[in-house]
Amino acid sequence: MSVQISLTGLSFLVKNTDSNETHFFTENKFDGTRSPEEIELEIDTILSETDALQLPFTEVTLIYTNTIYTTVPASLFDESKASEYLKFNSKILANDFIAFDTVETQDLVVVYIPFVNINNYFFDRFGSFQYFHGTSIFLKKILSAEKYSIVSKFYMHVQEDQFDCISIKNGALQLCNTYSYKTPEDFIYYTLFCLEQLKLNPDSLSVFICGEIDENDANYKMLYTYIRNISFLKTESDLVIDGASQTTHKKFIIKNAL
Repeated sequence: MSVQISLTGLSFLVKNTDSNETHFFTENKFDGTRSPEEIELEIDTILSETDALQLPFTEVTLIYTNTIYTTVPASLFDESKASEYLKFNSKILANDFIAFDTVETQDLVVVYIPFVNINNYFFDRFGSFQYFHGTSIFLKKILSAEKYSIVSKFYMHVQEDQFDCISIKNGALQLCNTYSYKTPEDFIYYTLFCLEQLKLNPDSLSVFICGEIDENDANYKMLYTYIRNISFLKTESDLVIDGASQTTHKKFIIKNAL
């Protein structure tokens, strides 16, 4: 079972990791943001009231998707100073628990703040489990695929209130960041800002998108106004719900967590 957690919603995916067959999927979008304590109550309610989530699981994975994270070259990372890396671009509290994921073979560490109360809840309910930041999963997938690339590419993972962007040049990471947005105008402003700072030409750059976006929504139309070379990012991990295969670029993070 994989559980994707954000301040604005939850997703649950149950699948057979040997056959890659989906047994169950559900998502719960909040009407606004929730506190970690409120999210814990939502999780408890969903787990307690959903038969498919009361089965014994051989593996449980939590995925945190929020903007409080940073990436650090593994060669420069010092675990004892983990909080120092976050202080550069996030407001953190003295008692915040700092976690980190090592993106294996990529010389990268993702430093972030998980929700301790939710980790404790899952430990009490399921025993051992693993947890990651969603950016770690995104980075691992993209950097592995682009290891030998010789051209610049730009990847975007879109959610309803934020999007992650990864810029690759000659197979190496140029940029990894997450932006919050409310309108399509916000969405395109931050996108074009990134391209400008990286001196990437929107007329020739290959841009790959995944997540909660399709050709009919306002964000895509705004993006296509300024960037023409857009492709939906496909994944080998499929998601079948009620016998129907879902659009391959959607639910990208949770599909690639297991």
